[in-house]
Amino acid sequence: MPRMTIPMLNEKRAAGEPIVMVTAYDYPGARAADRAGVDMVLVGDSGAQVVLGHASTVAVTTDEMLVLAGAARRGTESALLVCDVPFGSTEASDAQAVETAVRFAKEAGADAVKLEGGNEDRLDRIRAIVSAGVPVVGHVGLTPQTATALGGLRAQGRTIESAVRVVEEAVGVQEAGAFCVVVEAVPAEITELLKEVLRIPIIGIGAGSGHGQVLVLHDLLGITEGRAAKFVKRYAAIGEDMVAAVTAYADDVRSGAFPTAEHQYAASPEAVEAARQALR
Repeated sequence: MPRMTIPMLNEKRAAGEPIVMVTAYDYPGARAADRAGVDMVLVGDSGAQVVLGHASTVAVTTDEMLVLAGAARRGTESALLVCDVPFGSTEASDAQAVETAVRFAKEAGADAVKLEGGNEDRLDRIRAIVSAGVPVVGHVGLTPQTATALGGLRAQGRTIESAVRVVEEAVGVQEAGAFCVVVEAVPAEITELLKEVLRIPIIGIGAGSGHGQVLVLHDLLGITEGRAAKFVKRYAAIGEDMVAAVTAYADDVRSGAFPTAEHQYAASPEAVEAARQALR
């Protein structure tokens, strides 16, 4: 399968062919996504929670994200690889934003970076990064990195003020040069309005159909513990399977059922005797 490109994504959008994006944070996850034929792999800062065990996405560092992104790059052959830039790595200035984005392109092999938000400062950062030659995916609606300012992890676009903000930010992200935009936790009616005016693909997550969808790999596989967000559909229960498998292994070790002869290597009698003599 040929590697996905930005023009190919635009062709899918124009043809009405849904775009599939999924997160991945390591080599096995990226390989699974790539083998499944997804169009885009997102190394999300959600890895802070589902891989690194942090309470929120804010805690993850650029160096940590680069490690995750590099592993995902090695597992991705055909999908377009997009990497989240973590909180605090682009806010200070355009120069900081460009430096961070270039690191993801050079050190991790990212095809594009994703920035949350659409206020004027964020639009400036998008313009600067795009001007430096790194493609950008925007992200509007619920923006987890700054969720505290939005009143927590809650849907956006449900009030007049919020709906106008979402629409204006999405249009701004497009005009700043982003080639794609993720719309998170927004009523489907708002997303449909955006589809009428935006010229770039809209990737929804809890936001109706858009031109495509993204989900966190660990959510859809059923690895994430606790209550899932409303927009998550679980396609497996791998988390429970993992616990069951490790429990069975522990039981076998404790009972002496593992290992058995079939799990051991054989040595010649002469080798055993030579080892015995060496210990005398």
